[in-house]
Amino acid sequence: MATLSIVATPIGNLEDITLRAIRVLKEADIVLCEDTRVTKHLLDKYEITTPTMRYDAHSTPTQQERIFSLLDEGKHVALVSDAGTPGISDPGTHLVGLVRRRLGEGVTIEAIPGPSALTAALSISGLSLASFTFLGFLPQKKGRETMFKEIALSERAVVLYESPHRIMKTLTSLAEYIPERAIVIGRELTKIHEECISGTPDELMVYFEQHPDHIRGEFVIIVSGV
Repeated sequence: MATLSIVATPIGNLEDITLRAIRVLKEADIVLCEDTRVTKHLLDKYEITTPTMRYDAHSTPTQQERIFSLLDEGKHVALVSDAGTPGISDPGTHLVGLVRRRLGEGVTIEAIPGPSALTAALSISGLSLASFTFLGFLPQKKGRETMFKEIALSERAVVLYESPHRIMKTLTSLAEYIPERAIVIGRELTKIHEECISGTPDELMVYFEQHPDHIRGEFVIIVSGV
């Protein structure tokens, strides 16, 4: 039977890949990647020679049909993102949904779990997180302020991703809606310049104003619950 393996890959440190992920990537007939150049660094490190094919949010229906054809032929297709677990704020979700609707029980869809910026940040936050809401990346324009209002009303902790281009803008909005709420930010997790800092929105803005060289990389923001 055809198999679609959803393979988690390191979010920074290449040593974080699992033994099972290495085996699956070697056994697969093809590896679908957001960016084949990024994935090549990982494959080369572990001497994996499986062919790759690009699949991202801009993939065309023709490219999707190519994937369906491979699965129809009974092939083993592995899906990876540039970093972390596919399907978590990632175009892989769309592909898995298409495969389920198109091929149904004709394909085995398996999870090869591993690194995720979400769980990595939660594990070192020190916050009480019996339950939380994950928002992924907030909208850049339409609906953005509505999301901050919802965060302010949430009794649960809220987790979101942010880019270096919008981190200060996000902290400004958080300072407006929840000025006293504790926030933890994980930056460049598992990488050389990894850091985890906490404080109120205003305190964090002061930190980044004093350390502008730290406004780079990928950010995970955890807003404590009420």
